[in-house]
Amino acid sequence: MRGRMGELEQAVLLAIMRLGSGAYGVTIRHDLMERLGRPVSIGATYTVLERLEAKGFVTSWMGGATHERGGRAKRFYRIETPGLLALDEARIATENLWGGLPEGALP
Repeated sequence: MRGRMGELEQAVLLAIMRLGSGAYGVTIRHDLMERLGRPVSIGATYTVLERLEAKGFVTSWMGGATHERGGRAKRFYRIETPGLLALDEARIATENLWGGLPEGALP
């Protein structure tokens, strides 16, 4: 096992996969808030992105500066093979946890 991932780490990796080439901090945060149904601070988003990059689960690069952003560039993110493998392990672990529950165990 590659190490445990928290809910937000998994959610960020899945957001990057969904967003593809448009995955940068703001779009990732918006995807998280929409799918989780709760506020997610931009600081928490970037903290998780830094952690995932340190683990080798994602890589990032700076895009070109844009006039709309006052000449500032965006940092884009891409999921890497170790991140895909960690997500798959997390998915399997979750499925195993839910497996075997008796019929009607949930309301």
